Amino acid sequence: MKNVEKHLVGWLTICLLLCSFPVWAQGDAGDYLTIVGMVKDKQNKKALENVNVSVHGSNIGTVTNAEGEFALKLKKTDAPSELEISHIGYANSHVSIEKEAPAKLTVWMTPHANLLNEVVVYANDPRMIVEKAISKISQNYSDKRDMLTGFYRETVQKGRRYIGISEAVLDVSKTAYTNRNINYDKVRVMKGRRLLSQKASDTLAVKVVGGPNLSVTLDVVKNNDALLDFAELNNYEFWMAESVLIDNRMQYVINFRPKVILMYALLYGKLYIDRERLSFTRVEMSLDMQNKSKATTAILYKKPLGLRFKPQELSYLITYKTVDGRTYLNYIRNTIRFKCDWKRKLFSTSYAITSEMVVTDRKEGSLETIPNKEAFSLNQIFYDKVDEYWHEGFWGNYNIIEPTESLEHAVDKLKKQSN
Repeated sequence: MKNVEKHLVGWLTICLLLCSFPVWAQGDAGDYLTIVGMVKDKQNKKALENVNVSVHGSNIGTVTNAEGEFALKLKKTDAPSELEISHIGYANSHVSIEKEAPAKLTVWMTPHANLLNEVVVYANDPRMIVEKAISKISQNYSDKRDMLTGFYRETVQKGRRYIGISEAVLDVSKTAYTNRNINYDKVRVMKGRRLLSQKASDTLAVKVVGGPNLSVTLDVVKNNDALLDFAELNNYEFWMAESVLIDNRMQYVINFRPKVILMYALLYGKLYIDRERLSFTRVEMSLDMQNKSKATTAILYKKPLGLRFKPQELSYLITYKTVDGRTYLNYIRNTIRFKCDWKRKLFSTSYAITSEMVVTDRKEGSLETIPNKEAFSLNQIFYDKVDEYWHEGFWGNYNIIEPTESLEHAVDKLKKQSN
């Protein structure tokens, strides 16, 4: 990857981060139907995280939280007859929906077993598969300017304790994938909120990679500088893994890892490619941490003098969804783990930052653009754009990622600190 710190940035700040813009209503709540549910594995009964839940025949959707829960808010006039639920390694599920508000749904997903690794044309040359998929990006992805609506969340943990939580609804303007240039792709924060620990000991003024612009910079299919560049492929070796099912379609799974040593840190991970369409459907990747100095350069932007920063992990998950023959960005998650200590102190403190964005709606071929003065720039800090603001019903009829029980508990504790 061409220097991660240069191309996958937008800054988070610990002691800082999170959000709130002017509050706009999004229609009368009485005009909306809320569908809530939980998704579980039919065999082991465990809740499933990051399951894609979408309204059949529309662009509306969300993902389940870490406890397998989801909620979808829909106009009653557009209330669906069916939800489609999809997850890696599982057969899709379809659930019929009543026009009136249903009780909480429980959706059982069946693991797809006994995948047949039938003979495939490029099976012995995984790099060739990747190159073919790159060459078909303009054919497989949107050829129009689209306006995405997304829900974004950042959490910061010190040890196991949350010290910062922020959320926002975003507009994301994306130009056509026929040109893999992100210079004209923009993000606008429409509405958001933040909560921070009021304890002085929780203040740690470091800046690290991340922020709302990950919906642009981490779209590796669109961002030619991120990973999927023909010249960049020379830095990696590729080999096949066992195929999986995503959205009822068979996928090549191709592992990759660095094969050269460069001045900056490279990545390792897995690429998931639709066998028939040769479209990228999922990317899992992590920064190589073997050289801590290079890893620090990739992650850390700024820190106080005397603070020692020790990187532990930088990982990404990017998923795409195919609708009517075109593939679109669906979900992004970014995880950073590191330790910090001050010189002359015996113990270090662990921190974890998780950022995630799910596309909840999409307007295809949108003529609307985001003015430069409203766009969230790469050098801005989320924290500086928003005020503290947190109350029940804040989101109105926007679709969001449901908070987990532990996150709701953390919110209650941070709200008490603020009072």
